[in-house]
Amino acid sequence: MIEEFERYVGKGTIGELKELAKQLRGVRILHVNSTKEGGGVAEILYRLVPLMNELGVETKWEVIRGDQEFFGVTKKIHNLLHLPSGEGLSQRELITYMKHTYDNISYVDTEPYDVIFIHDPQPLGLIVKKRNGQKWIWRCHIDISTPEEETWKFLEMFINGYDAGIFHIPEFVREGVRIPSYIIPPSIDPLHDKNREIDDHFILGVLEKFKIDPYRPIILQVARFDRLKDPFGVISAYRMVKGRYDCQLILAGSYASDDPEGEEVYREVVEMAGDDPDIHILNLPPNSHLEINALQRSATVVLQKSIREGFGLVVSEAMWKGKPVIGGNIGGIRRQIINGVTGYLVNTVEGTAFRIKQLLSNEKERVRMGRNARERVRQSFLITRHLKDYLLVIYELVKS
Repeated sequence: MIEEFERYVGKGTIGELKELAKQLRGVRILHVNSTKEGGGVAEILYRLVPLMNELGVETKWEVIRGDQEFFGVTKKIHNLLHLPSGEGLSQRELITYMKHTYDNISYVDTEPYDVIFIHDPQPLGLIVKKRNGQKWIWRCHIDISTPEEETWKFLEMFINGYDAGIFHIPEFVREGVRIPSYIIPPSIDPLHDKNREIDDHFILGVLEKFKIDPYRPIILQVARFDRLKDPFGVISAYRMVKGRYDCQLILAGSYASDDPEGEEVYREVVEMAGDDPDIHILNLPPNSHLEINALQRSATVVLQKSIREGFGLVVSEAMWKGKPVIGGNIGGIRRQIINGVTGYLVNTVEGTAFRIKQLLSNEKERVRMGRNARERVRQSFLITRHLKDYLLVIYELVKS
C-alpha cells in the first residue's frame, strides 16, 4: 500500500502522488524492457508498475523476446556505448538486431497504450510501431556520452523518433540528441525484501549458510558478473588489504538473462580467487533479495568499484542500510556518494585499498558516514521520488 511509505517520506509526499495520479486517470502506460529478472531495470519495474496501478494509473509491463545470439549483440551494443573498442557492429550483427526487432514488433502489443516507456537499447526499434497520438519515451539506463560512433549512428535513427528521453544524470545525455531530455535518477524501494529491516538471527543464518565468519571484517561487492563492475580490481584491492587486516571478501552476483557474457566473467573471477578460503564468490539466483539484504547489513565496508556505470543502485541499497560505500568515481555513483561524507570515490585499485584500510581502522568514521548515507538515500533515492518524477513527465507529455 502506498501509505506504507509515509513513515519514510511523510504524509505530504503521499498526498502529492495521489493528487497527481488523479490528473492521469484514463491514461494507459506500457513499460517494455528485455528481462523480467536480473539487473536494476527489472527490479525497479517490479515495484514501480504495481504502485502506478494502485494510484489508479493503468500500467502494464512487457518483456521482449530474444535468443542468445540477439542478446549477445545487445550486450555488445551495451559495451560499445560504454567503452568504445574501435570495432563496431558487423553486418551480421546489425541483421540479427533488426530481425529480432521485427519479430518483437509482432509480439509486443503497443496499440492500446497512450504512453510507452522503452527501456535501454534492446527494444529501441519498437518505435516503428508508433501511432498518432501516442507518446513514446526512451528510458536510457546507461552512459551514452562517449559511444562508438557507428553504433551510435545506427541507434540514433530510432532514438530521434521518440517524443522524449529520460537519463540518470545530465552527463549521460549525448550531445546531438534531438529529443527533449529529462533527468530522473533511479531509486530503491525501502519496503522491498532487499531493503526492509531483517533480524540478526536471519543475518547470522545467511552468513552460516555461505560459511562466512561473522566475527571478522567483511568487504562486500554486490554486482552482476560483468567486466565493467571490475571484480578483478576488487580482488586485487582485497589482497593489498589482507596483509594488514584479517578480513574476508564477498563477491555476490548473478547472471542476467540478457547478458550471455556473465558466465564467462564468473569463471574468470573464480580462477583469479584461487584457493583463498576468505574469498567468497556467490552466484545467487536473481530473486535472492533477502540474502543480499543480509550480506549488505553484515558488511563492514561495501564496494562498488565499477569502471563504467549507468547508476549503480546497489550503492543506494547499501547506504540505506547505514553502510559507507567506496565506489568508482564514475557515472551515477558520483551522484550517490558524497566523497568523505557518505563514503569515498576512488579511481584506482591502490586508492580502493587505501580507503578500505581507512574505514576498517576507524569504527567511529564508519558509523558517522553510515548515518549520513542513509539520510542521503531517504532524501533523494527512494521510489516515491522516482514515481513522482515519472508521473510529472507523463503529465507534461499528454497534457501539454
